[in-house]
Amino acid sequence: MRKVKKPVFFIVLLCIIAFGYLTYAGIHTQYGDIKTSYIKGVEDIRWGIDIQGGVNATFEPADNYDATKEEMDAAKAVIEQRLVSLNITDSEVYVDYKKNKVMVSFPWQANEESFDPEAAVSELGETAKLVFRKGKEEKGEQVLTGNDVKKAEVRQTQDETTGNIKYVVSLTLNNSGKKAFADATTELAGKGSISIWMDDKCISAPSVNSAITDGECVIEGNFTYDSAKALSDKINAGSIPFDLKTTSTNIISPTLGEGAKNAMVLAGLIAFIVIAAYIIVIYKLPGFVASIALIGQVVGSIACITGFFGNIDSFTLTIPGIAGIILSIGMGVDANVITAERIKEELNNGKTLNGAIELGYKRAWSAVFDGNITVVFVAIILMGAFGPTDSVFGTLLSPVFSVFGASTAGTIYSLGYTLLVGILLNFVFGIFCSRLMLSSLSKFKCFKKRKLYGGAEINE
Repeated sequence: MRKVKKPVFFIVLLCIIAFGYLTYAGIHTQYGDIKTSYIKGVEDIRWGIDIQGGVNATFEPADNYDATKEEMDAAKAVIEQRLVSLNITDSEVYVDYKKNKVMVSFPWQANEESFDPEAAVSELGETAKLVFRKGKEEKGEQVLTGNDVKKAEVRQTQDETTGNIKYVVSLTLNNSGKKAFADATTELAGKGSISIWMDDKCISAPSVNSAITDGECVIEGNFTYDSAKALSDKINAGSIPFDLKTTSTNIISPTLGEGAKNAMVLAGLIAFIVIAAYIIVIYKLPGFVASIALIGQVVGSIACITGFFGNIDSFTLTIPGIAGIILSIGMGVDANVITAERIKEELNNGKTLNGAIELGYKRAWSAVFDGNITVVFVAIILMGAFGPTDSVFGTLLSPVFSVFGASTAGTIYSLGYTLLVGILLNFVFGIFCSRLMLSSLSKFKCFKKRKLYGGAEINE
């Protein structure tokens, strides 16, 4: 490792303090009723059902439609995908096949003042049937359906008339859709239009100027980013094979409540202070540096939960998720204790202070890495087993988990996520940052005494 200068400790410390302040307070602007978040703070944490409470809704087929088991499963899968697109991981979706009911529960959003549960329930239950038709009438010949769309995404374009930026939904068609759309646009080029319908409502009816054969098309309208994103999410999630109606909507009271959450936070804070005091007393300067690194690790975990940046969705934090943070702190303490012991051993073996710090971190690395990497594997398995089926880990591990059937335990997914994030941050703060800070402090004359690192003084 390159020689570390004295100011490095203060630079790292100031970065952790600044990061901590931004993670706690965030950066927001308020214009009338519109609040814009540039950096998210702790108030933007999305709490799970077990802490914050949420919404419970029941859907059933409209018009007494007798849905098959396969259709009910398809409806469940679409609703789950819509919840994932809204970044709601602590949700539960169940199907009662005997009564043809789909029951959904999901937590409140972080900014519950603007959260409309009825609108959220309505959005989840929409059929989202996408149809392209020749002409502008609902009875026009059908050209495409949502099944012909491979992918939908939001794009920015410039309005040719006003020059303003506008949002559109760009569609990539599959092979069957590409051919059908090419045939229709070739027929209608220069003399007709194609209307786009979502749940029997026309959302766009552009004129066809020329044949479109590349399998790409655009839905234009008076979209904001949010409305364009909502439409693209519906298209990507697919349509429900039958119309749903909402039979009941209930507010779920939190099972643990705000008081229990505050008690857990207070208990965690007290435990952190006790642990910090203990490692400082036992390991002295390395313990002090370890305490700062642990603060950075906790701050980083919170930032990964809030999303930190305003355009990144918040993660749902549940009670098991809080447990994951606490477990990762324990792993962080363990890593720093192992390192401090190795430094102490090197000093007692007669090494110089700089040599003891260098060798101490090198000798501790393999033990810390082995311990942390096994927990990383456990966290990945938890996220794959209990998370969204189309997530990276869920897809990779699907051959294994398909044997056990589907799971909707989003609370356990939260545990895996916070545990994984905490362990990865432990590598950053517990190994890299603590090494920089300790090496920097050792350059100061007042911190060159071996006993500050747990070693015995050498009598000359």
